[in-house]
Amino acid sequence: MARPSTPHVLAIGEALIDIVIAHDQPECPYEIPGGSPANVAVTLGRLGRPVALSTWIGLDELGRLIEFHLTDSGVRLTDDSRGASHTSTALARLDETGAASYTFDLEWAPTAPIDVPDSAQILVAGSISASIEPGADAVLDALARGRGHALVCFDPNARPSIMGDPTDALASVERFIALSDVVKVSDEDLAWLTGDCGIDEVARRWLDLGPSIVIVTHGKHGCVAFTSDGLRVVKSAGDVDVVDTVGAGDSFMGGVIDALWSMGLRGATAREELKNIGEDRLRAILDRASAISDVTVSRKGANPPWAHELP
Repeated sequence: MARPSTPHVLAIGEALIDIVIAHDQPECPYEIPGGSPANVAVTLGRLGRPVALSTWIGLDELGRLIEFHLTDSGVRLTDDSRGASHTSTALARLDETGAASYTFDLEWAPTAPIDVPDSAQILVAGSISASIEPGADAVLDALARGRGHALVCFDPNARPSIMGDPTDALASVERFIALSDVVKVSDEDLAWLTGDCGIDEVARRWLDLGPSIVIVTHGKHGCVAFTSDGLRVVKSAGDVDVVDTVGAGDSFMGGVIDALWSMGLRGATAREELKNIGEDRLRAILDRASAISDVTVSRKGANPPWAHELP
């Protein structure tokens, strides 16, 4: 297949199968395609944005399930995504609040260098694929090459069971942050990565590394965004009944990118405009991302909304 020539978002990272076990029905696990970058791509595809996913899945039944899920959601799978010996899985155990803890069976060894076409105007990466080798260095290299023509978005999406010592993990995460324009992180991930450091302190430190925007999500307490120009914008959470939180942060990131795309903030030429973003547009980004995430947490699994389900 020829490289895409039309402007699009390129998500880079893991696609896997979530095997979900609910606390009240442990005898009835269910399988849902997931993986943080894949969930971001699915969110964007369902919102009608042109999006491709560069990942690493096997030519097996679970891989075919992922391919169907992506295609059905409007996501193009890149040609070099099908080389894994088997498709990765994540065992997700839900507690009584719907929060998930994960155990992984992973293979992340994408063929390097990862192809980043000039038509990719926004790149998004993060989570496991930016943490484990041999693939993490290939992802970092892809972002370094791609930022010459694309904006870069990054979500650490920390997995302590995989990432090991938080001090080492933070050093690795900050390599990616230094290449990024927009960083989204949860307060739980921030606490694990940085310990007792305050959110404002860490956000300012990360902004000094290079990003224009750092967004910290607080679950049911909303989110707060910081900019390199000194803005601090708080967004309260919506009133929503939470079924589970699987994929919530990923759909939030998808919503951020959807808002950037609709504002014309895409491509490296938009980097200076992004640095000077005003409060109104920043608040609009948070509103859009929060509305999308609210739908995701209101139903089972990583199931982000379609465009027709949103105002």
